[in-house]
Amino acid sequence: MSFGPDAVSQPTRRALIRAATSSFALAATVGLPLAAQAQDAAAPANAAPQQFSFDLLTQQMKDKAAQPYVAPEKIGGFFAGLKYDDYRLVSYNPERARWRDDANGRFQVHAFPMGWLFAEPVMMYQVENGLASEMGFTTDDFRFLNELAAKVPAGEKMPGVAGFRFHYPLNRPDVMDEVVAFLGASYFRALGRASGYGLSARGLAINTATDVAEEFPRFSAFWLEKPAPGATEAVVHAALESPSVTGAYRFVIRPGEETLMEVTARLFFRADVAQLGIAPLTSMYLYSERNRHKFDDYRPQVHDSDGLRITRTDGDLLWRPLNNPPRLAGSYFVEQSLRSFGLHQRDRVWEHYQDSEAHYERRPSLEVEPIGDWGKGIVRLFEIPSDLEVNDNIVACWSPETPVKAGDAREYSYRLRWGNLPVETITDVAHVLETRSGLGGVSGVESADNTRKFVVDFTGGPLNPLPADSDIEPVVSVQGGEIVSQSFQRVWGSDVWRLVIDVKADEGATVELVAHIAGYGRKLSETWLYQWINA
Repeated sequence: MSFGPDAVSQPTRRALIRAATSSFALAATVGLPLAAQAQDAAAPANAAPQQFSFDLLTQQMKDKAAQPYVAPEKIGGFFAGLKYDDYRLVSYNPERARWRDDANGRFQVHAFPMGWLFAEPVMMYQVENGLASEMGFTTDDFRFLNELAAKVPAGEKMPGVAGFRFHYPLNRPDVMDEVVAFLGASYFRALGRASGYGLSARGLAINTATDVAEEFPRFSAFWLEKPAPGATEAVVHAALESPSVTGAYRFVIRPGEETLMEVTARLFFRADVAQLGIAPLTSMYLYSERNRHKFDDYRPQVHDSDGLRITRTDGDLLWRPLNNPPRLAGSYFVEQSLRSFGLHQRDRVWEHYQDSEAHYERRPSLEVEPIGDWGKGIVRLFEIPSDLEVNDNIVACWSPETPVKAGDAREYSYRLRWGNLPVETITDVAHVLETRSGLGGVSGVESADNTRKFVVDFTGGPLNPLPADSDIEPVVSVQGGEIVSQSFQRVWGSDVWRLVIDVKADEGATVELVAHIAGYGRKLSETWLYQWINA
């Protein structure tokens, strides 16, 4: 299914995403050796500690949902005047990282400064023994470079921060790597071992790609439980607010080869919501072998993610390669009690990207695994046209079948897995190695109008040991077009089985393609799906 050009507010979305992306990049500095740790800076004590628990936060947000929405006040003063170039000159002072003086402590907290596009204060609290105290920050907690250093008021208390990040010895025991960051609306990112920042998650999506204005709920406050000495997990609570909804969130974060997050979201609705997006993921896909002809660039591929994977309730796997469409497009996958969905970066070979700065081969995949039965719903994939890699143009989320009404309360729990998530772990069926496309027809002959060729390579699982003359075949279906020709064979000298399909469709048509490999009475591969807009 496709949408019209006015169905989503792209400038608003892209401004938010670009702000968060730029700030994540600015914050990604080299880890601080543990030997360099010094005394923790004392947080200003502005009020007596208050009792805190996830249940108390839940009740607070439930009560708040019964009241009219009040938009957050924007900051004034020095930080309100920071523009993009100024904001780049501000960073957190690692010598004042919170918890850095804790004996055997493995987590440190750095804050993101306010200013530029981050004008709404986010409050932060430390929770210890069930009591919450404000983690107050002053200008002394930050470093200001060049001419900005002379302008900043020394020791001035800040009204809040823009967000925060955790540092943890993820890759080496003697280096504190940035591992998780919360910044901008309800956006957050995490890294598995050897990963570099790529796609983002969000707390909630409201009315994405609908005929009403999209809302961007924001985490207005965080409560960080102080980890015990030697702890390998951290617990974060967050308050979520927007005109239509309030929420209480709990994150249990375990850094590692795969960084795991267990998320509990308790939501309370002030208003009807046309479309609720649970566990929304945001990424970037510019081009690859499927559409490289549109970009005059020396790099073979540019993307943070290359496909959406869905694991159905019976274990069946769906693989939908991403696209950079000519117009805003959406795909819907109706699922009952799905096991997981996620945006993946399958291609891990540097030579396939040739980018020694961005290192797209290191961008993490992210899988969402429901905890408990979410019932019937839709995995939604939105693809937004883009000509620049700074634009995150991919959104995936899960939407419940039952509409959300004012006064409703809902709770969702799920696990997030960040990291390489190697496709080689799929052993019982073959997986899609690559999807290519080009003009339809026979090489060396003028191509037929409105015809497109799709080349899908399968490998792994039960296919690899089979000889070329095995009794297996592709099962292919097309909606919105017709198959002109197809072939299927093993690529000589490799473990790759290649499916080639030529499809014809009317100009402007949206074509849905589905294929898998079958034989010996069973399905031998995951299901490949693709959407072609013949524009």
